[in-house]
Amino acid sequence: MAVIASEDNRFATHNGFDFIEIQKAIKENETRKRKRGASTISQQTAKNVFLWPQSSWVRKGLEVYFTVLIEFFWSKERIMEVYLNSIEMGKGIYGAQAAAKYKFKTTAAKLSAGQCALIAATLPNPIRFDSAHPSPYIKKRQGQILRLMKLVPKFQLNEKRTKE
Repeated sequence: MAVIASEDNRFATHNGFDFIEIQKAIKENETRKRKRGASTISQQTAKNVFLWPQSSWVRKGLEVYFTVLIEFFWSKERIMEVYLNSIEMGKGIYGAQAAAKYKFKTTAAKLSAGQCALIAATLPNPIRFDSAHPSPYIKKRQGQILRLMKLVPKFQLNEKRTKE
């Protein structure tokens, strides 16, 4: 739930693209110096599994293609499983299990809500932000994620969705 609250709170209801967040990002990026993205967990999964890390229009186009495919062929539960096992959660640390072991000396299943929120707080840039030594910004973000986790609707990831 921490990753959904942090990265993509409409994960269960969209079909790969969160057009509300895309519109917000476009509007905010017109006036902000620091750009914000709107990639969903599905898009990030497509990028992490099938594509290269450098950003380009070609890669973004392929990301759209692969996102449509994984949303069509995989359940939300499978997308989340692949995402959690493929994302970088620190320098050379890939996946939730590796992060739990390295950062908290436990398994992913035994992480507390606070530990999950702390890891999720670093996800925009897990190399720069270290959950083992959280900065005041990361601690603040952890608190925000814990609050958001209470607001994200409980859902069944494997329920059938209406394809748009």
